[in-house]
Amino acid sequence: MLAKLFSPKEIIDENTQNWIFDTFAWAIENFEINVLKNDSRLILPTNEFYPGKVSSIDEMAQAMFINTKNYAGMQKWPIQLSSATPASNTAIEDLSLGPIIRGDHAEVAISNGNGALILGFTPNQVNQPQDLIAAISQTLASILVISNKVLPPGGKEYLPQATDLVACFMGFGVIFANTAYQFKGGCGACNNASLNRQAALTEPETLYALALFCVLKKEPMKNVKGHLKSHLKKDFVNAYKSIEQSLLSTTQPALLALVSE
Repeated sequence: MLAKLFSPKEIIDENTQNWIFDTFAWAIENFEINVLKNDSRLILPTNEFYPGKVSSIDEMAQAMFINTKNYAGMQKWPIQLSSATPASNTAIEDLSLGPIIRGDHAEVAISNGNGALILGFTPNQVNQPQDLIAAISQTLASILVISNKVLPPGGKEYLPQATDLVACFMGFGVIFANTAYQFKGGCGACNNASLNRQAALTEPETLYALALFCVLKKEPMKNVKGHLKSHLKKDFVNAYKSIEQSLLSTTQPALLALVSE
């Protein structure tokens, strides 16, 4: 009774928790555990992670894209950002992946000799920087997930949810949590709904994935809370504490490899 009394409030149901644990373990097994351990950081929407002054909207978008691509561990991938219509028809299926797919030693090329895979954006997206970063990281995660030979837990039907989780796995959980839900009311100048990303995980689910990343990376709660929207902070703390307890009894080898360090 006392154990239940002092347990943190669960923000998602047990089945969803299990899916997030299983899918995070799948990501660890398929997307370079060494990059997660040694290179991945909790990416925050601050000048520390997205610094510099630029002279144009295009330069700002390109700077965000390059930084996001590097943080994702996909700096070697032949992917570019452009507001223009691409001259080539390069598709995800044209990518040829070597044994290492993330980090400085990744081996990724275009198999048919075409140009880079082009991601599009509209200049207006730069007006909502956090949403643009979330959209870029979501697209990069989608490319990574679709390129993988092993489907996530739940199969094809769960590819959109797995994509959002992989973005959190790559370190973008704070930005994803902040953009998982956008208030539709208010003045039109405050937020352009057409520029918001389409979230596959709910706010609580995204917070849980963020908290799992933070616990595994030993990122203190205090480093995270100040960067979350105010209504998300309490649920994040509850998720963080719940995951700390759950990992004490986990049998997932991929998670144990990080917990035991």
